[in-house]
Amino acid sequence: MKHNPVRQHALEQIQRRIGYTFKQPQLLEQSLTHRSFSGRNNERFEFVGDSILNYTVAKMLFDTFPDLPEGRLSRMRANLVNQDTLAEIAADLNLGDALFLGQGELKSGGFRRPSILADAMEAMFAAVSFDADFSTAENTVRHLFAERVKKADLNREDKDAKTLLQESLQARRWPLPKYRIEHQQGEGCDAEFSIACDLGELGFISRAKASSRRAAEQEAAKEAYAWLEANHPQKHILKSRKK
Repeated sequence: MKHNPVRQHALEQIQRRIGYTFKQPQLLEQSLTHRSFSGRNNERFEFVGDSILNYTVAKMLFDTFPDLPEGRLSRMRANLVNQDTLAEIAADLNLGDALFLGQGELKSGGFRRPSILADAMEAMFAAVSFDADFSTAENTVRHLFAERVKKADLNREDKDAKTLLQESLQARRWPLPKYRIEHQQGEGCDAEFSIACDLGELGFISRAKASSRRAAEQEAAKEAYAWLEANHPQKHILKSRKK
């Protein structure tokens, strides 16, 4: 497949930065092909790459922090293996210039969309394993995540918004929130979900929109958690119970 100079340079740059040169360049190209461009795209690659990524980062954390329990290791992995981190790494690799996108995605800025960049990263890990083997793909992940694992802050218990909201409500002995889809339209990369997070008897409902149900729930939970902490501080609750 012939490429324009910008894409060719990006493909060469990616291989240099991940420390691996493909023997079968078509595998790299397919890992960077969005479904809007071709039926021969990266969706199946992404399925395999996700498993490679999760295992490798889990093993890195397991080896680096031998005294941490499973729960904390799981939260640390979730903080490292997510769309935002993968999109950041993709941006560092200049991956957007190498993507194969349909005209609609090109016009809407798909080469900058975090979900597309993150999916391509996972697909690329699979492509490395197909071109070489699992060990080589694992080394590629280790190369890209080494500094992030090394700099992981043990004193910072990053939890997602839904977890924070649930734990805060449980600490106050109040019912858990209820999430519901209020509206859904489109499919795939064009999907949009409108989610409500209902705190029930507290009388507060937050709402959010996102391209996935999970992302919308997190955004709604973030707003609900901020409201809960501002209007029902836990210190005040504890003092009231002591009286």
